[in-house]
Amino acid sequence: MLRVENTLFTIVMLLYFAAMILYFVFIAVKKNPIAKAAVILQTAGLVLHTAALICRGIGAGRLPLTNQYEFATAFAWGLCLVSLIFVYRFRFPVLGAFAAPIIFLVIGYAAMQSKDVHELMPALKSNWLGFHVSTAIIAYGSFGVSFVLSILFLLRDKAKEGGFFDTHIPSREKLDLISYRSVALGLLFLTFTIITGAIWAERAWGSYWSWDPKETWSLVTWIIFAIYLHLRIRRGWHGKAAAIFAVIGFVCMIFTYIGVNTFLPGVHSYR
Repeated sequence: MLRVENTLFTIVMLLYFAAMILYFVFIAVKKNPIAKAAVILQTAGLVLHTAALICRGIGAGRLPLTNQYEFATAFAWGLCLVSLIFVYRFRFPVLGAFAAPIIFLVIGYAAMQSKDVHELMPALKSNWLGFHVSTAIIAYGSFGVSFVLSILFLLRDKAKEGGFFDTHIPSREKLDLISYRSVALGLLFLTFTIITGAIWAERAWGSYWSWDPKETWSLVTWIIFAIYLHLRIRRGWHGKAAAIFAVIGFVCMIFTYIGVNTFLPGVHSYR
């Protein structure tokens, strides 16, 4: 099954790359059939990506969510899933054009990690693993989409009237609304991530919170996006400032995922 997973992983990378190229061609020539073909390729990539994760899980005899390679490829899967949900829900293929490079970069990062299957340490042998990591994947994917939408919002401010942005990208108000919904979804799942992680930590180590670097930076990320939602709901905050705030939150999230593992090792460090 692991050999099948390796083959599927390679095909998925090629599909995501081909979708990314088609999205770029769509931006260049502005032909809707090309955008539809790109969305179909990205959807096919998601289906095969799901199959690859299943094969990895069967081959490893556990959930494929316990090392750097597995979480990176699962992160790319979550970002692809959430972006496609918004693409289909709002008929917004240009979102895929900006999400595809991030998806490809994340899965490319996964390809550079070791694919070796390791025996789980005792603390990871828990039913809480699936709940904790899967909610993190959806949260990260949602924040990734909010980042893309915020970048589009900022670019739309500088775009010429009557150009590509006016024709193929929703209004600033709609971009702002979709970004808000994406942040809300991400914060909901990040809350689940932190809660399930605390419960799991108490059962594994006897403490709900130990100020491990990953825990600390997850809390920092949560606070940033919680402030975003608070200002949005209670103060009617929106527009350029909100978009910049969402970008800052995403950068913090990326540091929580990659930077902490690289520079601040702790109990959450992946092998």
